[in-house]
Amino acid sequence: MVRINKFLASCKLGSRRKVEELISQKLVYINDELCTDFSTYVNPETDIVKVGKKIIKYDNQKIFILINKPVHYIVSMKDEFNRKTIYSLLPDFAQNLHPIGRLDYDSEGLLILTNDGDITHKILHPSYKVDKTYKVIVKGKIEIPHIQKLRNGVKIDNYTTQPAKVFLNHSSDDKSELRIIIKEGKNRQIRKMLESVGFEVVSLKRLQIGNIKLEKMPVGTWRFLKDSEILYLLKQTHTKINHTQKDI
Repeated sequence: MVRINKFLASCKLGSRRKVEELISQKLVYINDELCTDFSTYVNPETDIVKVGKKIIKYDNQKIFILINKPVHYIVSMKDEFNRKTIYSLLPDFAQNLHPIGRLDYDSEGLLILTNDGDITHKILHPSYKVDKTYKVIVKGKIEIPHIQKLRNGVKIDNYTTQPAKVFLNHSSDDKSELRIIIKEGKNRQIRKMLESVGFEVVSLKRLQIGNIKLEKMPVGTWRFLKDSEILYLLKQTHTKINHTQKDI
C-alpha cells in the first residue's frame, strides 16, 4: 500500500506539494471515488487512480545518478536570471530527478540525484550521520585556533553547527586548503562556518557523500550509481528498495 501523495509524485506528476494541490482541487479519484484525504492509501496493483479522466500508471522504479557539478551552474530546473542549470547536462529521463542536497552557484563537485524522496530526506538528516566531505580553499593563512573552533561548532545564522572534522592540507600567507567533513547540509554552511572565523572561501568542492566518491570523474559528466553505492545508501538509511536502472 502507498500513500496517495507519494503514489502521484512517483508517477511524475510533480512534487509532494504539487500533487497535494491536485487532491485539494478535487481532481483525484480512486476507483471512481473522489479522494480528498492526503493520508489515503492505495494499492498500486489493484486500485485505479485517475487525475481528472486520465488513469495514472504507478512507476516505482528508483533511479540514482551522480553528476560532477561545474561551478557557475545552479541546482534547479529553471532560473529567473537565465543562468545555466545542471539539468542542461542531464539526459531526458533525469529531468524530473531531485538532488540529495545542493551545491551553490560557485561550488562544484559530487551531487546525487534521485526520484526517491525518502532516501533524500534521510541522507540529509543529521540523525542518520552520513558524512559529506569537502575540499575548501580560503584566502589567508588559517591557524590551529580557527580549526579548533570549526571542530567544536560555530554559530551561524540562528544555530550552532554540529562538531566537524577539519584537516589542514597545506597553507601559506596567501591561502589555505582544508578538508572538512560535516553531517549537516544547511544552506551555504561551509562558507558561513569559515566566514564566522574570519576567512573567505575561494573555492569549494564536494568530494564524497558517505563512501560514495567523486574520484576522477570529468567535470560536467554524470553516471548511474553502482549497485554497491546504492546498497550503501540503503544500509545507512535502513531502507528497502527495488531499482532497475540498467534498462534506461
